[in-house]
Amino acid sequence: MDTETIPCTLREFLGYFLSLGTFGFGGPIALAGYMQRDLVEKRRWISKEDYIDGLALAQLAPGPLAAQLAMYLGYVRAGISGATLVSLAFIIPSFLMVLGISWLYVRFGGLPWMQALFYGIGAAVIGIIVRAAYKLVKLTLGKDGLLWAIFSVLAIATAVTQTEIAWLFLGAGLVYLLAKAWPSKQTAGTAALAMAPWMGKVASETMVPATTARLVGFFAKAGAMVFGSGLAIVPFLYGGVVREYHWLTERQFMDAVAVAMITPGPVVITVAFIGYLVRGPWGAALAAIGVFLPVYLFVVIPSPWFKKHGKNPQLNAFVKGVTAAATGAIAGACFVLSRRAIVDLPTGLIALATLAILIRWKIPEPWLIAAAAVAGLCLFH
Repeated sequence: MDTETIPCTLREFLGYFLSLGTFGFGGPIALAGYMQRDLVEKRRWISKEDYIDGLALAQLAPGPLAAQLAMYLGYVRAGISGATLVSLAFIIPSFLMVLGISWLYVRFGGLPWMQALFYGIGAAVIGIIVRAAYKLVKLTLGKDGLLWAIFSVLAIATAVTQTEIAWLFLGAGLVYLLAKAWPSKQTAGTAALAMAPWMGKVASETMVPATTARLVGFFAKAGAMVFGSGLAIVPFLYGGVVREYHWLTERQFMDAVAVAMITPGPVVITVAFIGYLVRGPWGAALAAIGVFLPVYLFVVIPSPWFKKHGKNPQLNAFVKGVTAAATGAIAGACFVLSRRAIVDLPTGLIALATLAILIRWKIPEPWLIAAAAVAGLCLFH
C-alpha cells in the first residue's frame, strides 16, 4: 500500500484545522474520523502510520482526544511550532463562540426566554451524557471483571461524594497495572483495598476568591485528569466550581455543560464559559489556558519518546485502569447532574427522548440541542 504523503504549506495545514474547529461537530470520535478522512485518505498530508501513532498517544495521555490528536499531527508537520499553531487554530474558533454565548448569557440570563432555552437544553444534555457513558462502557470495559469493578467503585464514589476524586483515578491505574502487567501480582489485592478510603474532602460553604493562580491551577489540574472522553472533565469541574469553590450555582454549571454541547470543537471548552462567569473575558482566557496547557505538554514532551515505548504493556495497563475510572466517574456524574436538570415531567421526557433518538438514529447533537431549546421555550413556566 502506498503511504507516500503529499506536501502542503503550513498555511494550508492550519487552514484545515481552523475550519475543523469552526464547523467540527459530533464529539471527539467524529473529529478524529474527520482528520483521518481528510488528512490521511483524501489529501494525504499525513501518513497512516503517523495518524495511528497520534491516535494511540491521544488515547494513552490525559486530555481531550481530538485536541491532542490535532496537536500531534501539527507536531509531525512542523515540530513544536506546528503543534502550537495547530492547537490555536483548532481551539480559538470554539473559544470565541463560547465568549459570545457567555456574554449573551450574562446579559440576558435573567430573562424568561433565556431561562426557558436552558430549561430544555439542560435536560437534553443529560440524555447526551448518558449515551456517551454507555458508548464508553462498551468501548473500554469489555468483559474484564476488574475493569468493571473499577468502574463501579468510581461511579458510586462520584454519585455519593458528588465530586471527582483524583487519587481514585491514580489508584485505579495502579491496581490494574499490578493485576495485569506486573511481574508479581500478589500486591494487587492490597492496592485494590487502598482505593476504598479515598473519599472527597467536604466542600466549604463560602465562595473561595478566584485568583489568577487558583483559576489557572484548578483548570490545569482538570485538564490533566481527562481520560477516555472530554466529558470526563464534567464531574471534576462540578466538584471544584460548585461544591468546593462555590464559583457557580448548580444551574449555572448545567448551563455551562450545555454550552459545550452546542459549540464545535473540544468539549472541555466549557471551561471558558465557567471562567467568563467567574471573572469575565480574562477569566475565560485563564480557564482555557489552564485546561489546555497540560494537554499541549502531554503531546510535545513525550512525542519523540512515544514512538519507541508507546506499546509498553505496563503503560497501557495503567491507562486502561484510569480510563475505566474515568468512565465510572462519568456514569456517576450522570446521576448527580440529572438530579439538577430533570426537575419535572417535561424535562424527564426531553432527556428520555434525546437518549432514545441518539440510540435509534445518528442525529448530530446540535440538532437535538436546538430541538430541546424550542421545547423549553414551549414548556417553561
